Amino acid sequence: MLSVSCPQPSCFGYPLSIFFIIINEFCERFSYYGMRAVLVLYFKYFLQWDDNLSTAIYHTFVALCYLTPILGALIADSWLGKFKTIVSLSIVYTIGQAVMSVSSINDLTDHNQDGSPDNVSVHIALSMTGLILIALGTGGIKPCVSAFGGDQFEDDQEKQRTRFFSIFYLSINAGSLLSTIITPILRAQECGIHSKQRCYPLAFGVPAALMAVSLVVFIIGSGMYKKVKPQGNIMIQVSKCIGFAIKNRFRHRSKEFPKREHWLDWASEKYDKRLIAQTKAVLKVLFLYIPLPMFWALFDQQGSRWTLQATTMDGNFTVNPILIIIMVPVVDAVVYPLIKKCKINFTPLRKITVGMFLASLAFVAAALVQVQIDKTLPVFPAAGQTQIKVINIGTDGATVQFESPLQSVNVMSMESTGYMTFDTSRLQSVNIISGNKTTSEVITLPGGSRHTLAVKNSANVVAKWVSLFINNLPDTINITMGDTAFETLMSFSASNYNLFPGGRKDNIMAIINSIPCSVTSKTLGFGSAYTIVINGCTGNTLDVTYSEDISPNTVHMAWQIPQYFILTCAEVVFSVTGLEFSYSQAPSNMKAVLQAGWLLTVAVGNIIVLIVAGASKLSEQWAEYVLFAALLLAVCIIFAVMAYFYTYTDPNEIEAQFDEEEKKQVKKDEDVYEKQTEAVSRM
Repeated sequence: MLSVSCPQPSCFGYPLSIFFIIINEFCERFSYYGMRAVLVLYFKYFLQWDDNLSTAIYHTFVALCYLTPILGALIADSWLGKFKTIVSLSIVYTIGQAVMSVSSINDLTDHNQDGSPDNVSVHIALSMTGLILIALGTGGIKPCVSAFGGDQFEDDQEKQRTRFFSIFYLSINAGSLLSTIITPILRAQECGIHSKQRCYPLAFGVPAALMAVSLVVFIIGSGMYKKVKPQGNIMIQVSKCIGFAIKNRFRHRSKEFPKREHWLDWASEKYDKRLIAQTKAVLKVLFLYIPLPMFWALFDQQGSRWTLQATTMDGNFTVNPILIIIMVPVVDAVVYPLIKKCKINFTPLRKITVGMFLASLAFVAAALVQVQIDKTLPVFPAAGQTQIKVINIGTDGATVQFESPLQSVNVMSMESTGYMTFDTSRLQSVNIISGNKTTSEVITLPGGSRHTLAVKNSANVVAKWVSLFINNLPDTINITMGDTAFETLMSFSASNYNLFPGGRKDNIMAIINSIPCSVTSKTLGFGSAYTIVINGCTGNTLDVTYSEDISPNTVHMAWQIPQYFILTCAEVVFSVTGLEFSYSQAPSNMKAVLQAGWLLTVAVGNIIVLIVAGASKLSEQWAEYVLFAALLLAVCIIFAVMAYFYTYTDPNEIEAQFDEEEKKQVKKDEDVYEKQTEAVSRM
């Protein structure tokens, strides 16, 4: 192994250089998970994409983040080395985070200052550019940072190196914990030049700043690092070796040629034994990785399906990173030693198998929670149906008659009905009776949607199809709720719906004839929707009436804790073990390549989500969870069989044997040369 190193200062028996690497990883993971924590919400609420498109783009991005490690590993192992690769791609990463922050600035294209982007395609283009740069950066450095940390240890520090991977993973989740708490809070802030919006620029900007800090910290530790020089384009050599072995075996497929111990031995006519042995070791591990993507297919749905599941629940908290911070040291310092005392040989591959089984159980728990959520969710109209509710904002009772033979309803003053479902094709007109006044209206409503009919008796009976705020006053008013300003409302007109954080109260203010009048809203439950009627103002206190369009979520987010706890346990025994296993089984010149192979399983897992979710066509989310759980359980059994037949190797020991053989060969050649020289001198 060729390397350039300075005398290694140590701290608590560890090379001091690894602390810079751990701090670097903490900041980088804060940057990545902080951005990812609000990414699906950004797609859904800023770019106005639906749940399925948001989920698809999210998993495509995550898959790209775990495909690019192959590129990073190639650059590191064959060209720049790990240190320069990390620095170069971190710069690309930082630029990507900055572009992502700029893409979320609402005022960038809001030329008419109405609070909405005038050219959403500009924001989409910038977002996609930023995400591609982030994927190149974060993916490119992934296999390099962990392998670079492993390089800092000497051969006799195996115990410290194993502990390093646990600390390394702990730093990942410490960054994830803080970012997933902080960035949603930053997003919830109101910011903007012309209009106040959810502050995505801040939520994306802080991760961009942390990525810059990560880069600076890593560069500061430069003088302490042991830097392994790149040893040529090893992947090309391996590919040529495999290709030649296959070709040579095909040429000598007749029975007259004796079989060889391994199919790669057919490359021995052209390639040396060391390269063939290293290639065997890598392929053996990569073959073992084939079932692993299914674990990540489930695990990464925390950021998509499970996040969307949480939006239909009551409450708001972050649990997975907190559990990781607790579980990593507990498992490492308590659980594993207890298992060892019970004389159970809990090998790395057995740990990975247990992790897969636990992840399957986590999705069963998620399915059970989803069943309870589905019982409480409102039933929305199908494509050929229309739902209508009636609000009576007049002083007299009203009777609303839908075209015969459809139903009629009686509504008292300042009361409302629930939503009624009709076949859209049969809704032609509506007849409204209030007091001694009657009016009729022709109905032309689109199917597959909900509508609110507000009726009022005045000089004539009036009917309006409305939402959110209704101005039930004879005057024109301006309304603000919290920091959100609505359009000016004429008498008996209505505003559009707007989004507000759930679980809190907001100040509602109306300017009536230049006089401010306000009231504190009722607590807005998570997932709820209301129509609020402005009835008048008494002593600067606004008189409002609430009509509940969608009931608040009643299943609390705390019910997600079991599924997160089980998945966290799965992550600890699966992912931490996998990182260390990938490093320990890799030849010295292929550390980053095998780390990239491990990370590639994450990319394939996210592609599996896209394929299974698209092909299953399951209408119920709980059924999709059960499908993923069943698939992982089947794969877990297959992996357990494969792991049973796997033989662990020590790459350092194998390479030492080759070094010894090469020394003997050199000595033998020198002896032959000396004998030949002596023979020539006697002549």
